[in-house]
Amino acid sequence: MAERPILFNGAMVRAILGGRKTQTRRAMKPQPVSRPHAPEEHWVWDRGARAMIGVEDFLQGPDPSVPGCFCPFGQPGDRLWVRETWMDLTGTGIGHWDTATGRPMRYAYGAESPPGSASDEARKDFGLKWRPSIHMPREACRLVLEITGVRVERLQAISDSDALAEGIEELNGRYSHNGGSCKCRTPASSFHELWTSTGGDWDSNPWVWVIEFKRIDSPQGVR
Repeated sequence: MAERPILFNGAMVRAILGGRKTQTRRAMKPQPVSRPHAPEEHWVWDRGARAMIGVEDFLQGPDPSVPGCFCPFGQPGDRLWVRETWMDLTGTGIGHWDTATGRPMRYAYGAESPPGSASDEARKDFGLKWRPSIHMPREACRLVLEITGVRVERLQAISDSDALAEGIEELNGRYSHNGGSCKCRTPASSFHELWTSTGGDWDSNPWVWVIEFKRIDSPQGVR
């Protein structure tokens, strides 16, 4: 079993905590390319085999006998530890307790203090600053995910059911990826908005890794 870090923004962390998010899509790097003599076939360069491997091999799921079919985020059974916006409260004099257990906690998380919330305003009053997710150490992680499935598909092939598994939320017959600030008619169209809001290129319809996962409890940092 391997373990790797993965980044999520606050809205997606809240979706994982709420049990709504069980999938994530990440663009393949490098993207598969078409061969001039067979434009209908798409290929991806495999460094280990030093050859072009058909994307259709990827679509069958991970197979150790097929070179290049391994997702860089891992395979079923591997784990991902979530990096999110965070803060170390050591030495600040600020008390923070786990709402579920009542334990005093060393770390605070931006997902629990959305911009404009009372807790975020209190943070500003004390001059505390959030630290970017990319700098989160493993010891501060509170969310560990076990990969249950990996496949490859085109981004725009996402179904409404898969969009809901990406954390899209239904609110009074509309669908939102950010708690209601942006509402769409379908889950897939809301995922479209989510993808572009994080800087992704929807129109190019890239090949993406589809990573399915389940949450594994991980203890937060106790004082």
